[in-house]
Amino acid sequence: MKKILVVLGGGRPNGNTKQLADAFIKGAAKAGHQTELISLNKLHVNGCTGCNACRYGKPCVQKDDFNSLIPKIKETDLIVFASPLYFWTISSKIKAFIERFYCIAEKDEHPPLGRYEKYPVRDCALLMTSADNFFWTFEQAVSYYQFTLVNYIGFHDKGMLLAGGCGDTNGKPQISQTDYLEQAFTFGRCIY
Repeated sequence: MKKILVVLGGGRPNGNTKQLADAFIKGAAKAGHQTELISLNKLHVNGCTGCNACRYGKPCVQKDDFNSLIPKIKETDLIVFASPLYFWTISSKIKAFIERFYCIAEKDEHPPLGRYEKYPVRDCALLMTSADNFFWTFEQAVSYYQFTLVNYIGFHDKGMLLAGGCGDTNGKPQISQTDYLEQAFTFGRCIY
């Protein structure tokens, strides 16, 4: 059994992204994993201010909800980032959440590839939804995910589900008219 933390970074309360995350969670639970969903819509997480007060074992000086999430981050095996596509990338709420990982970094005497620190090694996955479904729709979001979480922080990529073509931006969620919810269930059930 693995501990899986799904971080929902925006979108409507029962929109496409929430439905995709819920389907993934159902699949992971069916496989016997312990799952938890945290919605950044219900929490206040600021972006990093770059003050460097938190370096190497010191807590972040910002008084928001991120500090209460640190134990969850450190205890989980897999963090699933679930985001709608906003301006061709992940939501600002997910980006702020990721920026704050800076305060859980540890000193690395021999940093690879120009990194300055090391992070707790976790698995990660990406769930995204979008109204558009062009060949380039998720290119910037995938690039950020792969560079920041996999290449720089050093998480192990467990895969992505990029659900494009889920309805127009002003309409009701239409993900139920696609096969993405079934794909998300299977992704969650087979993640390990």
